[in-house]
Amino acid sequence: MTSDTANAQAAPTRLRRAITGPLLFAFILGDVLGAGIYALMGVLSEKVGGMLWAPLLLALLLALLTAGSYAELVTKYPRAGGASVFAERAFHSPVVSFLVGFSMLAAGVTSAAGLAIAFAGDYLGTFFDLPTIPVAILFLAIVAALNARGIRESLGANLVMTAIELSGLVIVIVVVGMFVAGGGGDASRLTQTPEGTPAAMAVLAGAVIAYYSFVGFETSANMIEEVKDPRRTYPRALFGALFTAGAVYVLVGVASSIALPASELQESSGPLLSVVEAAGASIPSWLFSLIALVAVANGALLTMIMVSRLTYGMAEQNLLPSVLGRVLPHRKTPWVAILTTTLVAMGLTLVGDLATLAETVVLLLLVVFLSVNVSVLVLRRDRVEHDHFRIWTVIPVLGIASCILLLTQQRPAVWLFGAILLAVGGVLYLLARWSRRRTDDRHDSTSASASASASASDDTPEENHEHA
Repeated sequence: MTSDTANAQAAPTRLRRAITGPLLFAFILGDVLGAGIYALMGVLSEKVGGMLWAPLLLALLLALLTAGSYAELVTKYPRAGGASVFAERAFHSPVVSFLVGFSMLAAGVTSAAGLAIAFAGDYLGTFFDLPTIPVAILFLAIVAALNARGIRESLGANLVMTAIELSGLVIVIVVVGMFVAGGGGDASRLTQTPEGTPAAMAVLAGAVIAYYSFVGFETSANMIEEVKDPRRTYPRALFGALFTAGAVYVLVGVASSIALPASELQESSGPLLSVVEAAGASIPSWLFSLIALVAVANGALLTMIMVSRLTYGMAEQNLLPSVLGRVLPHRKTPWVAILTTTLVAMGLTLVGDLATLAETVVLLLLVVFLSVNVSVLVLRRDRVEHDHFRIWTVIPVLGIASCILLLTQQRPAVWLFGAILLAVGGVLYLLARWSRRRTDDRHDSTSASASASASASDDTPEENHEHA
C-alpha cells in the first residue's frame, strides 16, 4: 500500500464525509457477517453435508481475490457508483457501465429481500407467530426510515448491531466448544459429504452458496465519498473485515457440523439457534433469536445503504433518471433513491425462496466482480496524480478465473431469474435515455429561441433607445 499525498485527501462531493476507519471496518464486517451466516447454514449443509468449513474457507479465498481489485480501483477513483464507475472508465461504454451498475443494484435489492424473509422466519417466530411476507415488508420500511435519517446515525446503529451479531457467533463457537469438552458432539462429521457426491464437487457447489455469506464487502465501494481519508482507510478496513469474518465463519461451520448432523440443520430456517439448543446451553432460545434478528437486520440496513448510494451514483453519471440523485437538504441523504430501492426490495420478498434469492445475488455479483477484475487490468494504463493501493497483477487474473468457475456452477433457474432482472434494467436504461433526449431537445429549443430573441434585440437599437 502506498501513502497518501497531501493534495489528494478527498475528492469533492455533495455527501458528508463522516465515516472514519473504525466505522468503515464495522460497516464492512457488519455487512459481511449479516449477509447470510445466520440464515444459510442449513442450505449449505444440503450441498456439503458436514464439511461446512471447507466451502466457507474456499469462498473467503475467492472473495479476497476480487477484494484486492476493489482496493486498487476504489482508492484510485474514490467516487460513489463503485463498479459502474470503474466499468465506464475501463470500457468507455455507457451500456456496459449501466449493466454492471444495475447488476450490483439488482443484487443488493435481492439480497435485502432475502434478508427480510430471513428476519421474518424462525428467529422472529420465537417471539411472534406472524405471516412472513407482511412482516418482511414492514421490516424494510423501518430500514428505509433509518437509512433516510442519516449516514452517521445509520452507521452508529451498525456499530452496536455488529457487536451484537458478532457476540451471537462467538456464543455458537464457545457453547459448542464446551459441549465437545464435555464429551458431546461428533467430530467425524467434519469430513462427511452427501452420499455419492465427491468431496471436491460438493465443496465447489457449496462455495456458490457460501460466497453469499461473504458478499457485502463490495458495498463499501459505494460509500467512499463519505469516508475520511479514503485512500489510506479503505484497504485496511476491507482486508481486516474480510479476514475477521472468514475466521469466525470457519469456526462457526466447524461448530455447527460437530453439534448437529446435516439432516437436522437442513430442516431449520434458524440453523444456528438449533445448534445452540443441541449443545444444551443454558442460554435462553429467545436471547439467541434476538441476537440473530439483530444480525439479519444489520445486514439489511447496510445493504440498503449501499443500494441507495449506488442508485444515487448512477443518477449522477446520468445512467439513471436524475430525480434519483435528489438529496435531503439537511440530512444529506439520497431520499428518492432510498424510497425507490426499498419499494423494489419489498416486491422481491414475494418470491419467498431464500435459496433462489441467495444464488441470484451471487450470480449478479459474479458478473460485477468479473467486470471489476477486468477493469483493474485495463486501467493500469490510466495514471492518476495521487498515490493509491496497488495489487499484484496475478490477483485480478485469478479473480477472473474464480468468477468464471463459480458462474459455471449456477442452476438454470437462477440464470433465468437473473436474466429477467437484467432485462428489466435494460428497459429502464432505454427509458432513461429517451427521457434525457427529450430534456436535451427542449433545452436546445429554449436556447435557440433565446438566441433568436437576442439577435432581434440587437437589430433594433434605435427602437429600444426611443422606448427607453
